[in-house]
Amino acid sequence: MSDTIQGLLSQSARGIKPSPIREMFHLIRKPGMISFAGGMPDPDIFPVEQFHQGADILLEEGRDILQYGVTEGYTPLKEFLSRWTAPKMGREPSMNEILITSGSSQVADLLTRATVDRGDYVVCEETSFLGNTINMYNQGANFLTIPCDENGMLVDKISDAVDQARSEGKKVKFIYTIPNFHNPLGCTLSLERRKELVAVAKDKGLIILEDDPYGCVRFEGDELPTLYSLDDAGLVLYAGSFSKILAPGTRVAWAIGPKDLIRTMTVFKQGVDTCTSVVAQALVYKYCQSGNLDAFLPKIVSHYRAKRDAMEAAFAKYLPKEEVEYVTPKGGFFYWLTTPNIRAEDLFQRCLEKKVAFVCGAPFFPNGGGEHSFRMCFTFASPEETDRGIKAMGEAMRELLAEKG
Repeated sequence: MSDTIQGLLSQSARGIKPSPIREMFHLIRKPGMISFAGGMPDPDIFPVEQFHQGADILLEEGRDILQYGVTEGYTPLKEFLSRWTAPKMGREPSMNEILITSGSSQVADLLTRATVDRGDYVVCEETSFLGNTINMYNQGANFLTIPCDENGMLVDKISDAVDQARSEGKKVKFIYTIPNFHNPLGCTLSLERRKELVAVAKDKGLIILEDDPYGCVRFEGDELPTLYSLDDAGLVLYAGSFSKILAPGTRVAWAIGPKDLIRTMTVFKQGVDTCTSVVAQALVYKYCQSGNLDAFLPKIVSHYRAKRDAMEAAFAKYLPKEEVEYVTPKGGFFYWLTTPNIRAEDLFQRCLEKKVAFVCGAPFFPNGGGEHSFRMCFTFASPEETDRGIKAMGEAMRELLAEKG
């Protein structure tokens, strides 16, 4: 970069952080590479034929669909989502409580724009989805991180953390959480903690961003109520997405929340991208209203359950059991592994030599940490690739342990 351009950059640009997952895409797409890195769905399960059947909507409504759309979203899709999400939301949200976004990460982006001034704080799990926390950081947010266990965030620690921050003159704006099949931890927030989290937010006057891209991808156990459905104070903003239950290439997601907050976010979206692709929204709507979404979901869940089981079987077969810690996810896309005696970065480099890729844990910690942890996505690789990749990983672990003596 030239000195002239460098000198013209904003303060924000000078401190901006890139996404390590996006930065490594050139590595994981090399021929022969087995990737457990990006949280990508399996293209073999994409409902290509069923989705294509809805393309007739372009002939039926093309004059409108190919025009600019309203920022709030394509009305037929919003009406479908109001009905379809009602069991999870506890009621049918009204049209002014729904915003269609370009991916669920845009929900976090717009909420941050609407609430966070530079230097303000966001509460999140101590290990959190880096795609959203990096975006929040790049917009000036700091973080109060709360530890987790197999039942999710330790909610009882939030009040003291917020009180301490406020006593130091810090402003805390919202709580960011992934309650179902957490990315990257794989854990699920218990019912007791869900109720407590909503109560804490009400007591402290905080918004909750409930990020739920994996909630429909449950392999076992009973569905737990959304934070949105437990909220009687209008403080929860729910984010859902078609990326994991249809296809990420649609870039269609949604936010459901208090109408005044949705309106403020909508105004910011007007300047960000005008509107989410109306063509994509219309195609998604046609797919959903034809009954394909509900019909296909069980196939997706069954497909990914088998892939999870294949990865866990490979862990048991190839990894040094006494050196690896993890929780079996009951849904979603990810395992989170901790290797107390092996640095993740060392393992990553050794695995790359064996053409196996994953994501090191450190970027998932907004305030530092994670040097001995890493994320593994089980949905993208085939069972055969998973077996070969985990075998190579086990070899790499044993090599590194032997070198340490």
